[in-house]
Amino acid sequence: MLSTRRRWTVLAVCCLSMFLVGLDTTIVNVGLPAIGRGLDVDTRGLEWIVDAYTLVLASLLISSGALADRFGRRRVFQCGLAVFGAASLLCALAPSAGVLIAARALQGIGASMLSPVALAIVVNTMPDPKERAQAIGIWASVFGLSMAAGPVTGGALLAGLDWRALFWINAPVIAAALLLSAVFVPESRAQRARRLDLPGQVLLTMVLAAVVGVLIEGPRIGWTSPAALAGYAWAAVATAGFVWVESRRREPLMDPRLFGRPVFSGAVVGAVAVFVALNMTLLLNTLYLQHTREWTPLAAGVAALPLAVGATVCAPWSGRMVGRTGPRLPLLLAGGFITVGGLCLVRLTPHTSVLLLLAAYSLIGIGFGFANAPITNTAVNGLPPARAGVAGAITSTARQLGSALGIALAGGLVTATSPRGLPHASRPGWILVAACGVLLFLVAHASRPREATTGPASPQAR
Repeated sequence: MLSTRRRWTVLAVCCLSMFLVGLDTTIVNVGLPAIGRGLDVDTRGLEWIVDAYTLVLASLLISSGALADRFGRRRVFQCGLAVFGAASLLCALAPSAGVLIAARALQGIGASMLSPVALAIVVNTMPDPKERAQAIGIWASVFGLSMAAGPVTGGALLAGLDWRALFWINAPVIAAALLLSAVFVPESRAQRARRLDLPGQVLLTMVLAAVVGVLIEGPRIGWTSPAALAGYAWAAVATAGFVWVESRRREPLMDPRLFGRPVFSGAVVGAVAVFVALNMTLLLNTLYLQHTREWTPLAAGVAALPLAVGATVCAPWSGRMVGRTGPRLPLLLAGGFITVGGLCLVRLTPHTSVLLLLAAYSLIGIGFGFANAPITNTAVNGLPPARAGVAGAITSTARQLGSALGIALAGGLVTATSPRGLPHASRPGWILVAACGVLLFLVAHASRPREATTGPASPQAR
């Protein structure tokens, strides 16, 4: 067993990589207006710049987790860092929107080797359940901080540089993570690695691409156009095929039986809801403040600071609560804060009080901070430690699916909307943010049977 200092050093290295993945998910948001001007891209193209990353990331996370369990978690982790770094350089040098979208997709490939693998390394390094819960709380805090700090960091970079700096900044972080992982992170594998499920992987990618693609392109092609109807049919057939194939494979990409457990399926649904709420908030905030109120990117990024602070402070607190009492209380708190935060902005206008804006962002950030630890801990404890890569990958897939859906839905609401009309057009988005908070109450309710029968420190949880 590793010493206490070594275990927490490994956690720090994994958190560094997760900070990079989370930061790159949202740092681009605040730079979207600048990218649009620099590359002559409309709102629909900007959505693809964000979602090309999250869509590929969501599609490949589970396979990457299985690869790490088979070939070595540190090896796959370092490979992901290298791919992510190379793709970041391509993004920084992209001469056109098409090249940037392709480079963002390549970034997603690299990031898919980081997110589930980092969590698997943490889980296998921390054998004690209470220590593991605390570590996951810190991991969630760093991930939450990176997601929420992206707009602030992006705004600061854009204050003195152009949008390409949003990608150049990855280089020193990648170099540090590669060095530290080589020195401190031990190699580990699952005792019995799963086979790769290529049919399941292809079908999952088809499902996600169809759903996100229709949501992004729907406002342009028309929701009842032949192309849209073909997209609906593609999504339905691919989903049915995915369920049919996975239910008949000995080692499926995503075991349908896991979703028969209310706690696990609730955690997955909760992860989608939380990240829909977060990404809708970040994108609508960026477009509203920069287009409607004509704030600078730096000012728009600073406005997201209350969200970042709330997420950072509450995530480790939530991790300690999960370790002591289980997931229900932090999930209830998360649902309450996100619901109230969304409702605060339902009547958004071009002249809404800045104090109300900051209060709403703070409430949503607090809710986001409380949500991550119980969702992650519940999903990871639903499988043995040897399957930690798969468990982490499923919840990470749900998070990135939520991110992609949040961007697509928010962009669809405000596409082709004038700056003055944007606040009114975005109101349904804030209603949806509040609805995501309400959904967390249902997720918390679903966790009650497990708490009542096994408790947070039961053998099953271990």
